[in-house]
Amino acid sequence: MYKVTFKFENSEDVTVFAAFGESLLEVARKTNVAIDAPCSGNASCGKCRVKLIGGELDSKKTRHISDEEYAAGWRLACVSKIIADVAVLVPDIASAYRSRMKVADLSSPDEIKIFDNIKKSIAEAGIELKNNLEIIRVTMDEPTLDDTMPDNERLVWAIRNQTGMEHVKLPYSVIRKMAHVLRESNFDVNLVIRKTSRDIFVYDICSGEKEPVVAGLAIDIGTTTVSAIIIDMLDGKILAKASSGNGQIRYGADVINRIIESQKPGGRDKLQKAVIEETINPLVKNMCRQAKLNPMSIYRMAIASNTTMNHLLIGVDADPVRMEPYIPTFFKTNSLFAGDIGICVNPDAHIILAPNIGSYVGGDITAGAFVSMLWNKESFSLFIDLGTNGEIVFGNSDFMFSCACSAGPAFEGGDISCGMRATDGAIEACVIDEETMEPTLTVVGDSGTKPVGICGSGIIDIISELFRCGIINPKGKFIRDGERVRRDSDGMGSYILAFEGEEAGSSKDVEITEVDIDSFIRAKGAIFSAIRTMLSYCDFDISMIENVYVAGGIGSGINMANAINIGMFPDIPVEMYHYVGNTSLAGAYAMLYSTASERKVYELASNMTYIELSAIPQYMDEFVGACFLPHTDASLFPSHG
Repeated sequence: MYKVTFKFENSEDVTVFAAFGESLLEVARKTNVAIDAPCSGNASCGKCRVKLIGGELDSKKTRHISDEEYAAGWRLACVSKIIADVAVLVPDIASAYRSRMKVADLSSPDEIKIFDNIKKSIAEAGIELKNNLEIIRVTMDEPTLDDTMPDNERLVWAIRNQTGMEHVKLPYSVIRKMAHVLRESNFDVNLVIRKTSRDIFVYDICSGEKEPVVAGLAIDIGTTTVSAIIIDMLDGKILAKASSGNGQIRYGADVINRIIESQKPGGRDKLQKAVIEETINPLVKNMCRQAKLNPMSIYRMAIASNTTMNHLLIGVDADPVRMEPYIPTFFKTNSLFAGDIGICVNPDAHIILAPNIGSYVGGDITAGAFVSMLWNKESFSLFIDLGTNGEIVFGNSDFMFSCACSAGPAFEGGDISCGMRATDGAIEACVIDEETMEPTLTVVGDSGTKPVGICGSGIIDIISELFRCGIINPKGKFIRDGERVRRDSDGMGSYILAFEGEEAGSSKDVEITEVDIDSFIRAKGAIFSAIRTMLSYCDFDISMIENVYVAGGIGSGINMANAINIGMFPDIPVEMYHYVGNTSLAGAYAMLYSTASERKVYELASNMTYIELSAIPQYMDEFVGACFLPHTDASLFPSHG
């Protein structure tokens, strides 16, 4: 056995022992060391970079590590084998997806405004903003030698007398502490209950002198990022909000790689633990600390995620999702509780899962389509969710069609050499001077934060600006030279956004390469070709679109003109585009707080027509045509050709 030491820029060392010949990436995974591996260890992405600072590794060279970098000690963890004691540095950008948990400042008007606007839109659509959780106060006669009724029956009788409801359910969590609470409060108690037309379920019991908080938890489980809010279920107020990288990302950036990983021995458990124990539970803990709330006061949850994430969350076999004829275990389920899967809130908290409608169109899209209000408009609207998969909904109050395309993780920083999610240090916007080729960058974080990588919105801006300035051609190849354009020994170009040291906040240059640009051109091509194929399938054309709603947490917002300029979105007036942010989380919030909204989302899902693009021959032709800046057919982009 050999000693393996993982060193970090901003945290303590982790030391473990490994056998001869073990993969360094697998050692890191088993040790819970976060090394980003979007390709799941097949050496195609180049993201699992570590720096050898002591000892030895058997590590072959790859195209992702230059001769200079290799000489400086840089290695890919996935192709490095243990042959002796070794110490490696895990750079901050490699582990940022999990280490940088972001807790929102709810004093910011923008954070509150988002959800206030959601409530307003739902109310204007005639949907009731109410759920069936409430607090009731119950007073009972204390037991005596002449009145020896057991505590549970005494409480049930008191609830029946007060509410008129015959069927009352007391779970174990209430029965367990009932005797103590009743006597401590002289049989005068407050109860948190769920009241339906059929029964009453008692979630919690406390002294009548104590006003309990009735909280709910809404979560958006993205392939790359997990976002969550805690709300007051009685008035819909946001109590806390936070986001973090999805811990599953070290098993692959896309759902296919994660499904493959889940089929290995113990794989399903590893992926479930990565999203629950490493991601959701720490988020809940931090939010509860921020809100000064006991996690046991969270009595209901709503989760919106794609079909694969739903399966991996609850630990069921996801392999049929990726195998023809693409049949998931469920589209919807109403039988899941927090205690079933180990989420650290009240164990009896019912989990509402936003319904899926296809193997690659999940609850994040049904929830998003609901809050974007397509279904409540006569105008023809397009809803686009940009993530590891690109999901699209087209329709109005009469009909809705949906489809999904595999855009890859580029919109969330994956497949990009310096890509990262939209957290501190990410370049989220860029303008390049046409003459000097000098960039002006907008970076996520406090004033003075140095760039360490590029998030999705930044990548769109950078490629658009490189194209506008004539630095790259329509194929994404560098055609101008300058101080910031670097070429390797094979002539492949890259553009340096921030030089190591003075400009960059990372241990290497922040750059975008021709390989990165090619990956992004394929991603944007997948989106545009999916839009064209679906519209054609429905016998519509681009000129009939009246509104486009763009969702996804790829930055503070997308520069729509730049997205059109590179051929990602149709060339229609930019005023028709609306960036609507994380509609998956917004939809989960609506389902959590409003029972009528929950029913409406289920109704929309059952009435939405899912189109399988892979079954339409035209799609591949459209995709090939779209892998160009802006497109091989210049007539589709008269304003930007």
